Amino acid sequence: MRVYLVQHGLAKEKDQDAARPLSAQGREDVTRIAGFLGLFEKPRPARILHSGKLRAQQTAEMFSEAWGNIPVTQAAGLSPDDDLSIWADRLNAMDEDLLLIGHLPHLQRLAGLMLCADPGREVVRFRNGGVVCLERCDNGWSILWQLNPTLFYGEDK
Repeated sequence: MRVYLVQHGLAKEKDQDAARPLSAQGREDVTRIAGFLGLFEKPRPARILHSGKLRAQQTAEMFSEAWGNIPVTQAAGLSPDDDLSIWADRLNAMDEDLLLIGHLPHLQRLAGLMLCADPGREVVRFRNGGVVCLERCDNGWSILWQLNPTLFYGEDK
């Protein structure tokens, strides 16, 4: 089983728009990442789940479109400060590949819990619009690969 952990694309600041939709840069980043991965990553996840926040929903819809219209659903437990055990337990019991779109610090802590049994340990550096692919092994989880928008334009943009 694979799980793709995605931090939502770069969003507008609250003073620009209280709903915090994706910014133009966020849309560009997600379009590039999703499109690039859509060319190579197979098999595809069975479902895309997001937190329900607008920026996560928009990111989910963009991945779905780029990856062949994978079903998109809002799911509990993916907001910034939600209980980690919700998804750690679910993922350990599931067999279908999933793409989860959420927020920091939740994704950071979930990755630490799944990979090292330590939610406080930063084992992956997430970026807005970036993807970390984890794969379940016989003895837990491992990082299969990671892709960030900085691949396309460097760290300074």
